[in-house]
Amino acid sequence: MEVRYLPDDRSYERMTTEELRSVFVLDSLFATGEVRMTYCDADRAILGGAIPLDRPLHLQSSKKEMAANYFAERREIGIVNIGGDGVVSADKADFRLGTHDMVYIGRGTQEVRFSSSDRATPAVFYFASFPAHTACPSKVVHRNDAEHQLLGDSATSNKRTINRYIHTGGAKSCQLVMGMTELDTGSVWNTMPPHTHQRRMEAYLYYDLGPDDIVVHLMGRPDATRNLILRNRQVVVSPSWSIHCAAATKNYRFVWAMGGENQEFGDMDAVAMTDLR
Repeated sequence: MEVRYLPDDRSYERMTTEELRSVFVLDSLFATGEVRMTYCDADRAILGGAIPLDRPLHLQSSKKEMAANYFAERREIGIVNIGGDGVVSADKADFRLGTHDMVYIGRGTQEVRFSSSDRATPAVFYFASFPAHTACPSKVVHRNDAEHQLLGDSATSNKRTINRYIHTGGAKSCQLVMGMTELDTGSVWNTMPPHTHQRRMEAYLYYDLGPDDIVVHLMGRPDATRNLILRNRQVVVSPSWSIHCAAATKNYRFVWAMGGENQEFGDMDAVAMTDLR
């Protein structure tokens, strides 16, 4: 397991492009036949990916970083499938996930396994995990059953659908909030005007991008922004003090996952466009 330690809201200003990427960008979470994950000191998040082929992949604890007998001993997990059909097994329960389906795995689940239904079109699982101080029941939320909200418009190139899966009105959790946003054809901006989250961190997984497409992700304090170039299936970590918004060379999707003190989706500290620098 890789470990990342994030800088504070001043020291990031002095970092080079490569130094910023080495801290905030996770660019190698997905590898065929493997489970890969990164531990982040912001709210002790663990972000990971798994692409199973002929055999199930097991989500195992890392003794050094987690000091746990099994991964979900003191944690909850949100898992989304962005590939072909697959199965997430949680102890004796099997949850079948199509593309853009999500499953919540509660604290105390001793065994978590990832499987693909068809080796030719394997499932691609992305997961986000946070410490949990209470146990909530595991639950699958299919894309059609998520809570959908339409935002933006074509005139400002930000017409998009917010899909909420794990939240106060959907699958219940201890502190994890997770969903997926998809932009309409012709729209490229997400989360603009931007905001920060004083009470939680957030991570974005960008996907459905072509090999030549890029996302220009904006981060940092509103008065001292920086940009990061991201590509398909790369993750960016956003601490509580940082804005998080982006534009890309085409429309795209991204999975957002938040953990911290408040689960209310609307708990944001808005930033005026005139305050951006």
